[in-house]
Amino acid sequence: MKEQDEEKYQRVGTTLYKIVKRPLMSGDFIEERRAWNYETLRQDHSKDYISQIEKYDGFCSVPDHINYKRSIGKFLNQYEPIHYQPAEGSCTKIIEFLSHIFQEQIEMGLDYLQLLYRKPLIRLPILLLVSRERNTGKTTFLNFLKAIFASNMTFNTNEDFRSQFNSDWTNKLIIAVDEALLDRREDSERIKNLSTAMSFKAESKGKDRNEVDFFAKFILNSNNEYRPVIIDQGETRYWVRKVSPLMKENDRILGELKAEIPHFLYFLLHRDYSTKYESRMWFRHDLLITDALRKIIQFNRGSLEIEMLNLIFEIMQIKELDAYTFCVYDMLRMLKHISIKTEPTQIRAILKDKWSIAPRATTRYIAHLFDETSAIVEKEKVGRTYCISREQIESIMLHC
Repeated sequence: MKEQDEEKYQRVGTTLYKIVKRPLMSGDFIEERRAWNYETLRQDHSKDYISQIEKYDGFCSVPDHINYKRSIGKFLNQYEPIHYQPAEGSCTKIIEFLSHIFQEQIEMGLDYLQLLYRKPLIRLPILLLVSRERNTGKTTFLNFLKAIFASNMTFNTNEDFRSQFNSDWTNKLIIAVDEALLDRREDSERIKNLSTAMSFKAESKGKDRNEVDFFAKFILNSNNEYRPVIIDQGETRYWVRKVSPLMKENDRILGELKAEIPHFLYFLLHRDYSTKYESRMWFRHDLLITDALRKIIQFNRGSLEIEMLNLIFEIMQIKELDAYTFCVYDMLRMLKHISIKTEPTQIRAILKDKWSIAPRATTRYIAHLFDETSAIVEKEKVGRTYCISREQIESIMLHC
């Protein structure tokens, strides 16, 4: 058969496309759809060739890895089939590698990958892998997922999330960032909103914005363990894992993992989930709370909030209090004693917005304050007070 006979074209709407196979450095090829023109087609083929071209009314994007359909009605599915087919066999190297990534949460990690494969429309938490150390396998994990999901996964840079042009990643299953540093408030808000969005306004250069279905999952890698993104207390959309270095280097690890992918897909196809559908992002929130998540949340607290927490906790420890009662000006005076300058409005904002504590009616109370020698003294006062229990303080300090 001649090479030109193997060429394939499609017409979607009124636009002609040629299906090409772009070579990769690995020696593989990736199939792409390139806009073509009819005059070039006529020059390369016979006059009646145009009538044989597949014709579709438009594009759609319907993810499915088990019962994939290239076309749905008169629409061409932009979501691509994956290259591997499930086959019974051993996947011990993959399980060993994933056990390194997810450690004590390996069953949840397998659930996460199983949901990506079997239920691609399910919302999943933003997976964030962090470590300051090298040779942890974070990048290998992303490359392993890319091998499975191929063109349905894309790598973004930090700047891609800030660009108004986004049509190249709006129909992907996985959007990954290998060196994430999205430490602006607007970055954090955008990625959080996208993680739960059902639709999205896709925009290309020179074209109108178009609303499309959105089902992408975000996986971020970062060397910054403290502030890769801004995560506030109470946030339920992140699953943060601290990844330790691999016990030994293995330059061939990705190839070894790829060799087991058919067996791993068979394993995912027949495995029972270890968790249930218990939140909008499948996993119950308390299952996502890790020490790595707590570290980021604590670091994202403002210095004023941290000082307030430390002052209250110190007083409760020394005076053996189960609850601490104070007014805004008590706190202002204590902060001034340790050379922290602030305003009453800032203190009230933390009490209301961060700690969810409302003021009580004006009453008499016992204030615990620092004297000139930094000793804690008791003083009877009258004022509009706030009261916080030991359990509340510990929850704020230690938990999300």
